[in-house]
Amino acid sequence: MALPVRDQFKYWGIATAVVLATLWFLGDVLLPFILGGGIAYFLDPLADRLERLGLSRVAATVLISFGALVIFVLMALTVVPLMRDQAVQLIDTVPTLFEGVPTFLTERFPDLVEEDSILRRSLDSIGQTIRERGGELFQTVLSSAASIINIAMLFVIVPVVAFYLLLDWDRMVAKIDTLLPRDHAPTIRYLAKRIDETIAGFVRGMGTVCLILGTYYAVSLMLVGLQFGLVVGVIAGLLTFIPYVGALVGGVLAIGLALFQFWGDWVWVIAVWLIFQSGQFIEGNILTPKLVGNSVGLHPVWLLLALSVFGAIFGFVGLLVAVPVAAAIGVLVRFAADKYRHSLLYRGLERDDI
Repeated sequence: MALPVRDQFKYWGIATAVVLATLWFLGDVLLPFILGGGIAYFLDPLADRLERLGLSRVAATVLISFGALVIFVLMALTVVPLMRDQAVQLIDTVPTLFEGVPTFLTERFPDLVEEDSILRRSLDSIGQTIRERGGELFQTVLSSAASIINIAMLFVIVPVVAFYLLLDWDRMVAKIDTLLPRDHAPTIRYLAKRIDETIAGFVRGMGTVCLILGTYYAVSLMLVGLQFGLVVGVIAGLLTFIPYVGALVGGVLAIGLALFQFWGDWVWVIAVWLIFQSGQFIEGNILTPKLVGNSVGLHPVWLLLALSVFGAIFGFVGLLVAVPVAAAIGVLVRFAADKYRHSLLYRGLERDDI
């Protein structure tokens, strides 16, 4: 005999509350394990493909881990130090750039900015604020990040967790399947499959898109000689996760820097603009349709809301789980809406019942 619906809601509600409380109180402790689980989930299709090619799960996991280690070492020795130096230089340069904006506008558009105009005073105020608070804010961010994220622990625990979860991923899924309540197992499997498709399509797909576009932007901007091109490219690539935001923020930042650096040499300014235009074209017509698809079901507004709410409540850990949770909630809402449209509550009484 199945449990009454009220009891089922009670038990599942308690389980949900326990999960949320765990994220609230142990978020910082769980961070390496959540990151490791995310990496394992991201790499599981690659491991499955290697298994289909004839490798054992152990051999596939070892091969993937070795490749990831090589990439990490290469980035740590080359890209990361350069990006760190450019980021520090950019933060030091931004106040100077803002202070130079009034002079820049006055020299080229003398009628636009007068000495006592509101725009002139606003720009001066912004530059002064950044100069006084920019370094302090940067140091605060670094110290906060250092207090939240133990870098040494991340470098040790995350790879180990990712390795073992990737090794045992299929067995864990099979084990969880045996624990599903028998009455609801088919429905849970159906919903889990839809959630996995949504997360895989968005997280894996958009993660790959971000990686490709970030690399493209960074390399292209560095080739045209734009100062801080690597940092701008990485920022644009990361923000591509949110549709249109990456190209908008990265494009404005890159073109603004290009105007200061290449003023009068319009070929290079146009080249920077073309880099982002071509990136948008590649993303919209090639990468996103191929890697993400059109049926992901995560609207940009819903994604922003999830990131804002979970980030505010659970901090950095909340940002990591926001997208999977948003995908799961979206699938559940669509499932509930479909059930509602087939219910008497929606259709009302049939004519034969009147």
